[in-house]
Amino acid sequence: MKKTGIIGCGWLGSKIADSMSGKYQIYTTATTKDKVEDLSAKGFNASVAVFPDFQLEKKIEEWSEIKDLDILIITIPLSGKSCCASSLYNRIQHLFSFIGSFKGQMFVMSSTGVYPDAPGEYREESLSTDKVPGERMIRNKYPKVNILRLAGLMGDNRLLKNYNVSNLDAPVNHIHYEDICRIIEKMIEKGSEGKLYNIAAPQHPSKGHVISAQKNLSVIEEKVGEGKIILPSKMISELDFVFKYPDPCEFH
Repeated sequence: MKKTGIIGCGWLGSKIADSMSGKYQIYTTATTKDKVEDLSAKGFNASVAVFPDFQLEKKIEEWSEIKDLDILIITIPLSGKSCCASSLYNRIQHLFSFIGSFKGQMFVMSSTGVYPDAPGEYREESLSTDKVPGERMIRNKYPKVNILRLAGLMGDNRLLKNYNVSNLDAPVNHIHYEDICRIIEKMIEKGSEGKLYNIAAPQHPSKGHVISAQKNLSVIEEKVGEGKIILPSKMISELDFVFKYPDPCEFH
């Protein structure tokens, strides 16, 4: 049975770990002892790991499990959109110390938030990894890393109706966590390396339509205004992938 490490077992990391349970030996990290205890209770090999935004006097020790892992999935924020350059640099350097010279199949969760907040259709080639600080640093160190730019994470207890939402005519860019898990597993099976994929549901209804569907309200006519559209066509084509949840109106 292959061994998989998941660095950052928050909401998404925990979903990925659960989906892989029984098929892989799972090794996880979390930022608190309570979370580690929860993960251990599920049968995962869990340990505390924190990657601060500031310099440390001593380097973070290398993860004791790293040399035995076949697959590594990193879910901590690394895209760099929401933090300053020095903070991002420090966080990534600590991560590098933790995973050392890992040689297996690696996945990094980035975000479609790296694309400009402007109307239009965005493919992977719309913005190269060289233009995204976190992605560039990771790829320079680990050239075979797979970078997944995730749209808004939805499913389970994450529903748009639970948030304060403006501009209801704007299209949504959402992805159900189950499809993220299925994409990662498909890439593991194919032995994918060095890929950059947009991970977003292929349908883009308006925010208002999604909220109405989640509240079981009837929609007479859907109106979708101008906005940003994230296209997952490259991933669909290369992986021959079929979404379980192609329509964000059906995520609930």
